[in-house]
Amino acid sequence: MRVLVVGGGPAGLFFAGLLKRSFPASEVRVVEQTAPGTTYGFGVVFSESALGHLAEADPDLHARIASALETWQDLTFVHRDRPIPIDGNGFCGIARLSLLAILEEYACEAGVTVRHGERATRETLAGHDLVVGADGLNSIVVAAGDFRRDIEWLTNRFIWYGTSQVFDTLSLTFRANADGHFVAHHYRYSPRMSTFIVECDAVTFEKAGFSAMPGDRSLAYCERLFAADLGKHRLISNRSSWRRFPIVRARRWHVGNIVLIGDALRTVHFSIGSGTRLALEDAVALWWSFLRHSADIPTALRDFEATRRPVVDKFLVAAAGSSIWYEGIAERMTLAPLDLAYDYMTRSGRVDASRLRRIAPRFMGLYDADRPD
Repeated sequence: MRVLVVGGGPAGLFFAGLLKRSFPASEVRVVEQTAPGTTYGFGVVFSESALGHLAEADPDLHARIASALETWQDLTFVHRDRPIPIDGNGFCGIARLSLLAILEEYACEAGVTVRHGERATRETLAGHDLVVGADGLNSIVVAAGDFRRDIEWLTNRFIWYGTSQVFDTLSLTFRANADGHFVAHHYRYSPRMSTFIVECDAVTFEKAGFSAMPGDRSLAYCERLFAADLGKHRLISNRSSWRRFPIVRARRWHVGNIVLIGDALRTVHFSIGSGTRLALEDAVALWWSFLRHSADIPTALRDFEATRRPVVDKFLVAAAGSSIWYEGIAERMTLAPLDLAYDYMTRSGRVDASRLRRIAPRFMGLYDADRPD
């Protein structure tokens, strides 16, 4: 097989490495338009169990990644300056550049050709037996087929920063001021650095004047707002800008010999920390389909969609519940700290009080003790 993977992100590199190891006679090439060592954002967060599929696919690679992870057991929820620990939520974080470096090394060791600074075109896609679109939201590959991709933009705004303030756990910190309502999603991804995402609703965004505010002033505003959480540390920009989150859904997963994985196929709201997880799982599922059907590409692609789509669709229902919860942040912040934390934990519809008592007994002990007799 002659295989072209467009996009040198986690999903593209992982799939390329897996496929080349299983089909060593195949020519597998990855093209990535950015230069080596270039990425947006800062860290990547996973739930404790999220890397299970990776361990099943390649235990050695899993061990390499695990050695670079920062791990913690609780989620910390801060509202009205009250920190609330929520147990039963094991997470881990890693620098995105570190993850990409490990996966690119893994692919190259298998014999994959990885080329940076190369932008795919329709001409690039021609002449391959299989083309994998792993090139994210602004996928070039999508334009090569009728994937019937829908995009819906959420109304909240968010901006992605880093900081040298190192947080003990994945934390959600809610703040309000005269302009409106904010939440920061923050977690460490190395012993010295953390991701710090600031989100606000559309009304707050306009009242604060962010739409006309230069980047340095937005950064300074967020530093003042979250000064108590940042200590004496600064926020760090990496081409950071205010954005709305796009909900992407491709109704067709594959067209001819072209298949989509990761954010090119669908996006998952950052509030559940599973975009990279699902992308890696896509890579594993697509690889398994080729193991089952070998060089029968049409059958392998049908198998990939048939086995993977039900799992993804179920997950996306929970993701939708999470994004909708944040869209109503202004109304929800009127709740008392424990009530807001409980409302957050049950936002997806998959967790109720009885399940929370099983998985987060310490948190539910606090919550129940706060209830009127």
